[in-house]
Amino acid sequence: MGRDVSDRTFSREERQRYREKVQRCLDALARMLDGDSFHFPKQQMGLEIELNLVDENLRPAMANTVVLEKIADPCFQTELGQHNIEINVPPRPLAGDEALQLERELREALNSANAKAQDVGAGLVMIGMLPTLRHEHFDPHWLSVNPRYSVLNKQIFEARGEEMVLDIEGVPMPGGPVERVHCYADSILPESSCTSVQLHLQVAPKDFAAHWNAAQCLAGVQVALAANSPFLLGRALWHESRIPTFEQATDTRPEELKNQGVRPRVWFGERWITSIFDLFEENARYFPALLPETESEDPVEALAAGRAPQLSELRLHNGTIWRWNRPVYDIVDGVPHLRVENRVLPAGPTVVDTLANAAFFYGVQRALCSQERPLWTQMSFQAAEENLYSAAKHGFDAQFYWPGIGWVPPDELVLRRLLPMAHEGLRSCEVSDAARERYLGVIEQRCVARRTGAIWQRETVALLEQQGLDRDAALAGMLQRYVELMHAGEPVHNWPVGG
Repeated sequence: MGRDVSDRTFSREERQRYREKVQRCLDALARMLDGDSFHFPKQQMGLEIELNLVDENLRPAMANTVVLEKIADPCFQTELGQHNIEINVPPRPLAGDEALQLERELREALNSANAKAQDVGAGLVMIGMLPTLRHEHFDPHWLSVNPRYSVLNKQIFEARGEEMVLDIEGVPMPGGPVERVHCYADSILPESSCTSVQLHLQVAPKDFAAHWNAAQCLAGVQVALAANSPFLLGRALWHESRIPTFEQATDTRPEELKNQGVRPRVWFGERWITSIFDLFEENARYFPALLPETESEDPVEALAAGRAPQLSELRLHNGTIWRWNRPVYDIVDGVPHLRVENRVLPAGPTVVDTLANAAFFYGVQRALCSQERPLWTQMSFQAAEENLYSAAKHGFDAQFYWPGIGWVPPDELVLRRLLPMAHEGLRSCEVSDAARERYLGVIEQRCVARRTGAIWQRETVALLEQQGLDRDAALAGMLQRYVELMHAGEPVHNWPVGG
């Protein structure tokens, strides 16, 4: 969730000063983009995976503080809810066998962390939405102890002025009725039900716009391929219910502001861009500060003195606007760089599925950026957004609009058009043949089998209900089998239903 902040109330003067500092950061960023201020030795990837903690009954285990003490690894950190933790993978080159090595390291790190969590009666689950979460787990006292979370919760509710509403109508289970969640929450903890994988790619400033535009084009395809979040509060909703849940759980707008067209803080965006500056400028123009905490540095003066400015206020503000593809400015060893942070993917089901999703994204993104006539010049921004929501709701049963093809289901689009592009893009990134074949082979077989984590979960729950279990028991039984298969490590397209 970003940088820590102090637990306090912000004055009117502080809010005004913060707005001025954000503008000062924009001025410094503009000068840096006009010059040669950024570091880009080679393309690097990064990865964050959010995880759920469960107890022996597969209910949420509100134990992240003690679990993190047991794990004792700075790569593991808190997340919003006490049943959440996150692993941050240090950046590494995309080329060669790095992905294969990362798969081994992730397996080892997660296995070790799970063993330590078990010492305190908890276990790790890598899943988009934990199906055993219930409304009582959204009580504000289950926020993680970091003051940032309580301050953010307070600021969002002060901006909104009323309780949060979750209202999602689902896609029927086979032979079943339409199910719906409609409830109120007095905290932002419904967001803690949304556990994701965030992919980072370091890019040169001149290439950022193309990479971001390509990522926007691919968002719907990614979600259809990787959907793993079909259940919330005991109801069968969308294949990727994270998408509407995250949007609604952090919405600072009451109905009247929605009706006026005020933009949501979880946002796809509204246009193709020509520079990373476009995104940061939109953030400053459209969104009031939630955490208006300023630092002493003057970014323009720092730049004039030959130092890389921290741009602290701009970065903190950016961390409270949850674009599905987010711009990132960061500094490592005193040198600034830019990244695209891709946020549409759910966690799980397995490490190999996660790496396959990453390889597909990086490969197709690279291929799209290399085209003589960019895809986004042939496709409306609204079509890309509609593809995302169609995918989130229907998974492989969605229908996409794609230039040169027209209307097409996601699995057919991937097999016919995008998988060859992914191979081409990974070759251009100098990814080894072994890594490329391993991970893109998983994507191909997932499309052939038409089997995602969401489809497996829905089919398994339907089967258990046919066998006489009620919904709660069916969800617990499904999750128990899910955890067993997750640890076995076979990609989800090979998972059997009911056995």
